[in-house]
Amino acid sequence: MCFFGKVDMDSYIVLDLEWNQSPNGREYSNKDLPFEIIEIGAIKLDSKLKKVDEFHRVIKPTVYKKMHFKVHEVVQIGIGELKKKGVPFTEAIKDFFEFCELDNKRKKTILCTWGNLDLVELQRNMKFYNVENKFEYPLFYYDIQKLFNIRYPNGEQDRIPLERAVNMLNIENNRPFHHALDDALYTAKVMQNMDFGPVSEYYSLDYYRVPRSSEEEIYLHFSGYSKFVSTFFPTKEEAIADKHNSDLICDRCNRMLKKKIKWFSTNQRNYYCIGICPEHGIVKGKIRVRKNDDGYYVIKTTKVVDTATFEEIREKYEESKQKKLIKSKRRFLKDSEEV
Repeated sequence: MCFFGKVDMDSYIVLDLEWNQSPNGREYSNKDLPFEIIEIGAIKLDSKLKKVDEFHRVIKPTVYKKMHFKVHEVVQIGIGELKKKGVPFTEAIKDFFEFCELDNKRKKTILCTWGNLDLVELQRNMKFYNVENKFEYPLFYYDIQKLFNIRYPNGEQDRIPLERAVNMLNIENNRPFHHALDDALYTAKVMQNMDFGPVSEYYSLDYYRVPRSSEEEIYLHFSGYSKFVSTFFPTKEEAIADKHNSDLICDRCNRMLKKKIKWFSTNQRNYYCIGICPEHGIVKGKIRVRKNDDGYYVIKTTKVVDTATFEEIREKYEESKQKKLIKSKRRFLKDSEEV
């Protein structure tokens, strides 16, 4: 499935969640629901990014009946209020679906979040409570935090917190943070004040549901780079070795490229390669291998880069070779000593 560039939307649903976790630590978590949603807040914007409606539900906990101390420190709601005023998750999510108008197929609506975690946890909670997933597949959304970093690059690798973005744009902050509805409102105000248009083509893809077959594999084309999402593989090694996953293609002309620097990794999570396109020059490939309950899958990005980036990748490659050589020598010496 191929997708290209910007699509004009009729509606934007700016979503924020608050969740709780095991008060006794990770080892006591429910493996099927490590984070239990306790609050849903959302702001609906029209095609011009004007607010037209809002949504708020407090959810009665069923898994974690006490608040984790760190959650208690930051959220603006207590466990007593959750038990007293909260509604079942199944009721809250049904109301949220209606708020989003998901059954209106003629209306183009996209979800917006600050960061990339909320939709994963929302769908995990839906699965736990056996709620039908009514979101489109593939599910595209706007990660406003990512878009803010693109729009206002500051040389930092870490993403900017919502409160800092609000302050940078001189948005009035007379409501508390870490409250689902208020954070959704602040995120909407960031969208309204950040000159959203120039970055609106850079939508994100939700990875909670990934391709279940090669026919469902996803190709995304943006200005400046392309992205590919593979289907599942039983092992990480098989995912990396698959020829389709390891092919390097120029993101501008779709030409298959011979690799000048073959795929290598420095940390077993990210893999890099370099190829040369006769028309567009140096092309960098990057693979991230991810795992979920079904197996391993690959997210591959390709991008035309400059010589400085080429040198950076080449240095990483040489460092990787050196580390492998040292490890090989150590293994040889250890085997020799045992003999």
